[in-house]
Amino acid sequence: MKLTWYDKVFKPKTYTLSNGKEVKQRASRTPIVLVVVLLVTIISFEVTGVDLSLLRTRGHQFFVILLAMFPPNADFFSSIWGPLFDTIQMSLLGSILGAVLAIPLALLSSSNIIRNVFINGLFKFFLSVLRTLPTIVMALIATFLFGLGTMAGTVAIFLFTLSYIGKLMYEHIENVDMGAFEAHESMGLTKVEAFRYAIVPEILPTYLSVSLYAFEGNIRHASILGYVGAGGVGLLLDERLSWRDYPSVGMVLLTLMLVVFVIERISEYFRMKLT
Repeated sequence: MKLTWYDKVFKPKTYTLSNGKEVKQRASRTPIVLVVVLLVTIISFEVTGVDLSLLRTRGHQFFVILLAMFPPNADFFSSIWGPLFDTIQMSLLGSILGAVLAIPLALLSSSNIIRNVFINGLFKFFLSVLRTLPTIVMALIATFLFGLGTMAGTVAIFLFTLSYIGKLMYEHIENVDMGAFEAHESMGLTKVEAFRYAIVPEILPTYLSVSLYAFEGNIRHASILGYVGAGGVGLLLDERLSWRDYPSVGMVLLTLMLVVFVIERISEYFRMKLT
């Protein structure tokens, strides 16, 4: 076995087999990987101008603000219901619309279903462009198009869900065994019909599971869209933080955490039933 420079620095271990033959095992590459990661981290700190000393001098302020939120202002609870309902409404509607429209986009992006390089590339590129835009940026653009309010938030969540589920599903479709699909086509069915009877049963559990996961994630995304005027509980958070009303902020966060927790448990229950 020819030794590389790495093997010369980190000597391979030699083992003697029962038949007397010596076998050399290459040294682990872990040390050099750790060194590279450390160097890249140090360079990142230098390039981005991160000052770790601020954690020592100002880090305690985080806990000062956190403690100021407790006990939460229970009287503010009645003011949360409206924005919270808007947040759930945006998440639910945007998730449903995005999940439904993701299927035809995933179908058109799947090279094993639509054997046209131009069509596949076009729709894959479209999904890639949507994924590069953060949800809050989509919401900001939507506010210029549709004005302030929940409409902008719903559009932003819809586009994010469309790109997220669309990508995962076309990758899943491209890995499906095509035997059943080709058999249905040979019997005279169209591509859409063959897809309905051969592919859909294979991808349906994954599709439903991913859609539920996207919905519970969208609840969290929707909670911050109010910062760009897209409505929901984020607008309330921005307002209370601006007024330094930390007890009310604590009440909003506590309510939001409870709602997200309940939705996640329900979503997890249904995902387990699908697996």
